Amino acid sequence: MTNQLSLGVNLRDDSTLDSFFVGSNAQAWSHVKTSAAGKGESFLYIWGESGSGVTHLLQGACQLCASNGRTAMYLPLSDLAKAGPSCLEGLEQLNLVCLDDIHEIRGNPLWEERVFHLFNLIRDNKKTRLIIGANAPPKQTQIQLADLVSRLTWGVTFQLITLSDGQIVEALKIRAQARGLILSDEVAYYLLRRCPRTMSVLYQHLDTLDKASLVAQKKLTIPFVKSTLCL
Repeated sequence: MTNQLSLGVNLRDDSTLDSFFVGSNAQAWSHVKTSAAGKGESFLYIWGESGSGVTHLLQGACQLCASNGRTAMYLPLSDLAKAGPSCLEGLEQLNLVCLDDIHEIRGNPLWEERVFHLFNLIRDNKKTRLIIGANAPPKQTQIQLADLVSRLTWGVTFQLITLSDGQIVEALKIRAQARGLILSDEVAYYLLRRCPRTMSVLYQHLDTLDKASLVAQKKLTIPFVKSTLCL
């Protein structure tokens, strides 16, 4: 299930700040939560490799902001980069703007110029918080507009540290427990060995197992998991 903001952009219900497994990313999580409340730095830059939780944090920030009656927008530029940058019009009027996958606009002068302009508008109005998500540090995004690269470094930059195997297992067990499931270490590590290490994928598998175990009235064993997920 999803919540929906404007532009048809969907937010996963389970992508909240409370459900984010912090691990070694406590500072990044804390700053994002503060920004979602309209406090702290005007600009944040969060980067990490695929599956590290950048999208989860940005969507969670929008969820929290909106739940407090404030205006927020999450924009995945990986989906919108092929469209015109006109979708950025008026975003400086919102309380929180989260632009994910900023690296996807590299080499597109129209997009780069428009995001640069958005930075300036947000700086001037002093009410909007802007959080940028990326897969690399600002100077390694291959964005061509030097002024935009400079803007990307204006705020605080955080690299998300990918969870260790033990932390992933702990996160899965916490998520399972919240659903009334008992997930043993043996089964959790089996999932880790046989599935992509991306938390969103692992959580989706856990949701599937939750529904299947409820229907079959069975515990989560390796044979049951293997059969249900066709591993």
